[in-house]
Amino acid sequence: MKRFITTLVMLVLGIGLLTVAVPHDTNNSTAPEIHCKHFFYGYPAGTSATNDLIIRNIYALSSNDETKLADWVAYRLDKETVTGDVETKRKWKADPWLAGEETLEPSDYKNAHSTLKTDRGHQAPLASFKGTQHWADTNYFSNITPQKSALNQGPWRILEDKVRNLAKGGKVVYVTTGPLYDGNTTSMPEADEPHKVPSGYWKIAIVQTGNTTDSIETASFIFDQDTPRNAKVIDHLTTINAVETRTGLNFLRELPDHIEESLESRINQTWTTVHFN
Repeated sequence: MKRFITTLVMLVLGIGLLTVAVPHDTNNSTAPEIHCKHFFYGYPAGTSATNDLIIRNIYALSSNDETKLADWVAYRLDKETVTGDVETKRKWKADPWLAGEETLEPSDYKNAHSTLKTDRGHQAPLASFKGTQHWADTNYFSNITPQKSALNQGPWRILEDKVRNLAKGGKVVYVTTGPLYDGNTTSMPEADEPHKVPSGYWKIAIVQTGNTTDSIETASFIFDQDTPRNAKVIDHLTTINAVETRTGLNFLRELPDHIEESLESRINQTWTTVHFN
């Protein structure tokens, strides 16, 4: 049974081995302070009060009881995280930290590919954690969505590669990603509980190369679920403000307002073209 947060639970060693419900708060007046290595100037506020906040070693996510998918997944990448010889495999599992009615299971995806042309799409990508022994946590279904194969294997995969390249080049990259439900949504044919198949996806990648906010660079993208396989990543470039409008979430909220608005409203065309074209 759901419980609202009544106290702030301190996370041990920066890794939260727990789930908590986060209150809905678009104005941040009652948002709890939650410190986590995956968050860049605050976690995304604006989710439902019944969501579960899950914090693991390689990512954090906010799981939605209604859609049975994460509203957002946040993760931090660096050269050590993405580079390694660890042998990764796709061994799907229901999330052990969620009740059965809160998440999907492997059987729920049966025949989804043949019927809807969807893959089991990672939000925190498996390939980005070859330098850690925690890679298997990406295969929990709380981190998976039914994503069209053309998008998942096309521009979405390329975007994930480009983000990894930033990390391989020595940058620390903060990524937040998630689904959209503002178009026609459907259900998977064999799922035995209510859920929603997203109508699209968004991703925000951020790097900070110095000690001041002037050194922050951002790149934001929105893709329709039916995006063609050969679509160019750079053509889906947008602003953080546009993502906030489509999702109802609030990012970078711990920055001073004038800096937050400057970062969220602009596109650094030179930086994004170099790294994401």
